[in-house]
Amino acid sequence: MQKVLGYMRRAIADYSLIEDGDKIAVAISGGKDSLILLKGLAMLRHFIGIDYDIIGITLDPCFNGESGDYTEVKRLCDDYNIEYIVKRTNIAEVVFDIRKEKNPCSLCARLRRGILHSTAKALGCNKIALGHHRDDAIETFIMNLFNEGRIGNFAPKSYLSRKDLTMIRPLCYTPEKAVKRAMRRTNLKVVKSPCPVDKATNREKIKQFIAAMEAQDRGFSLRVFGAFKKGLDTWNAPNGR
Repeated sequence: MQKVLGYMRRAIADYSLIEDGDKIAVAISGGKDSLILLKGLAMLRHFIGIDYDIIGITLDPCFNGESGDYTEVKRLCDDYNIEYIVKRTNIAEVVFDIRKEKNPCSLCARLRRGILHSTAKALGCNKIALGHHRDDAIETFIMNLFNEGRIGNFAPKSYLSRKDLTMIRPLCYTPEKAVKRAMRRTNLKVVKSPCPVDKATNREKIKQFIAAMEAQDRGFSLRVFGAFKKGLDTWNAPNGR
């Protein structure tokens, strides 16, 4: 976990992600990335020298009309005295039953963003922390290049003027392998996703492509990361996630 904290501290310092007085809504899906993000932000409060508050928010898609079990997330929040909100939604019904989307991830992401933004504002938060790590950034960059023919990525920090909210990604420097290692060395348990397209998305194909390229040419992913990180224009491009 110490390595993850180191990556997070550097990202926070480089992009001024967190400031005194911030109230940060941490978006928690229950996956490894969001759990490590929450734990990291909770631990950093004790020694980073910035006074900020955290509140955990989970948007429950309610697959098959049933509420998910987020007991493990609640336990983690209780350990760090963090307020935790589970927002029940009908996202799964809209995406899979009503709309019957052929590409469900896009609509699901839009619905989740809208509800997350509204919930964070209602709770008095001025920032939302997302669990995108370095590998997510590399995958998004390549997806945008291959699928849309454009150079773009999500930014470590972006201001949403219509909502008066700032999105931050404190794990943007953290490699996925560091997140996985931190999960193994803690008692955190992932909340299994019942989504019918889990692990069967275009992003998963890109992940496999990057892994294959890395196996052939070690350092491929780091070079891609370095290439788009050099230009702030790339970091500030429209969100491709």
